[in-house]
Amino acid sequence: MAAKILWVDDEIEHLKPHIKFLKDKGMEVTPITNGSDALDLIQKESFDIIFLDENMPGMGGLEVLAELKHLAPRTPVVMITKSEEEHIMEDAIGSNIADYLIKPVKPTQILLSCKKILEGKTLVNQKVNQGYQQDFRNITMQFFDANTHEDWTDIHKKLIFWETEIEKNQDKSMSEVLQMQQQEANSNFCKFVSKNYMDWLHTKDLNKRPTLSPDLLKEKVFPHIDSDKYDSVFFILLDCLRYDQWKAFEPIISQYFYIDNESAYYSILPTATQYSRNAIFAGLHPSEIQKRYPKYWLNDEDEGGKNLHEADFLLEQIARNKLNVKSSYNKIITNEDGKLINDNVNNLFRNKFNAIVYNFIDMLSHSRTESNIIRELAPNEAAYRSISKSWLEHSPFLAMLKKLSEKNVKVIISTDHGTVRVKRPVKIVGDKNTTTNLRYKQGKSLSYDEKDRLLFSIRKPEDAFLPKSHVSSTYVFTMEDAFFAYPNNYNYYVGYYKDTFQHGGISMDEMMIPVIELTPKGR
Repeated sequence: MAAKILWVDDEIEHLKPHIKFLKDKGMEVTPITNGSDALDLIQKESFDIIFLDENMPGMGGLEVLAELKHLAPRTPVVMITKSEEEHIMEDAIGSNIADYLIKPVKPTQILLSCKKILEGKTLVNQKVNQGYQQDFRNITMQFFDANTHEDWTDIHKKLIFWETEIEKNQDKSMSEVLQMQQQEANSNFCKFVSKNYMDWLHTKDLNKRPTLSPDLLKEKVFPHIDSDKYDSVFFILLDCLRYDQWKAFEPIISQYFYIDNESAYYSILPTATQYSRNAIFAGLHPSEIQKRYPKYWLNDEDEGGKNLHEADFLLEQIARNKLNVKSSYNKIITNEDGKLINDNVNNLFRNKFNAIVYNFIDMLSHSRTESNIIRELAPNEAAYRSISKSWLEHSPFLAMLKKLSEKNVKVIISTDHGTVRVKRPVKIVGDKNTTTNLRYKQGKSLSYDEKDRLLFSIRKPEDAFLPKSHVSSTYVFTMEDAFFAYPNNYNYYVGYYKDTFQHGGISMDEMMIPVIELTPKGR
């Protein structure tokens, strides 16, 4: 079907060669010499594109444009003008035009504008699919050859890039291929971690291992506190943030901040808040925390909150690193908490260092498990990103960032662990004191298939700097997209938890953690 174009210009006679050129390209062009007639026609007939001259007698182009936005709000408008005055450009662009051309225009410019509007999505879809097809082999070869944690971070970033690009496409023909490649990459990553994890824990040489949870503040945050470049440093931990969620947040946050650096660290095992977040704020592994602060550490089966002493751990770590600075720690659980800290943000600027924990994303993952409504709203990773992005856009967290963007501060955003959508059940049997987490189990006399390739076990917790609840305690972790299920009431258990987002085990989405360094644009 030929594209229908309305061209409004008081000098339309001089544009006959352009109109003929478009007609030769299969387009149907209706010429109009004034704005009033154009507005009358638009109420009777629909068009695919409107070319609109800015400088016409009677109703000017901007005046016509304002009316068109009411009469045909979804019709793309291309403004054409002789003037290069900045205020005219701003008025036109502010009216959300599709394109802006300056006379004299060539027929090829008009054609390019038409193609961009009419075929842009199709051409982008084709380019994205072609780009992924070309990169598919490179990525596959890369994850078979990957020998370092940096290699795997690079692979993860590439796969997330293509996932988000293909997600925008109307053509989803490559989605299934990408999902299969992601699964294969994740399988190889889990083998890499299970082979190297214990060695990482027993070397302090960062050239031989990734930055781990206990290293995060010392390696990625504290160096900025020593700098006189910033009045204050803000470390913001968004609990349970996946790398793909960060990429969904990035376009919004980059409106207010320069992204100075985007790196990664690896969460310790278990990739669960009690272990990984306490390790971050203490700068110690879990068994070291238990030994040094026995009154603060609770084991899995102990009653009470497991992350109630992060502020104490942080103060101790600051002192241990000889940072003589004023600091604060704040945990945001509700919207009211977020609004309260925003109201008192000026007090935070008096501190050289501020740590803030936002708990929303973790609560979202748990709510999705428990609520059928939220599960339907976020049935997959793309929807999960979307609902997380919607939270950001309306959250006190973004309001906080806007305030920080006006000050001479350094902002570092990270998290304690990610989540993975679980699909494959693995049977395990334990006593009543066995942990309830679906991605890892700690307990004595655990019964499971030791040859199952989806499991990774640590029989001597002390070797992995993990606390022992009992002399014979064992830790067992699921890998890839597996989750534990008890044989009793097995079918119900599997049906309830399959396709939920969980954490605690080994996968790219749980272990590879974004660390984002920001400086404000508005200061």
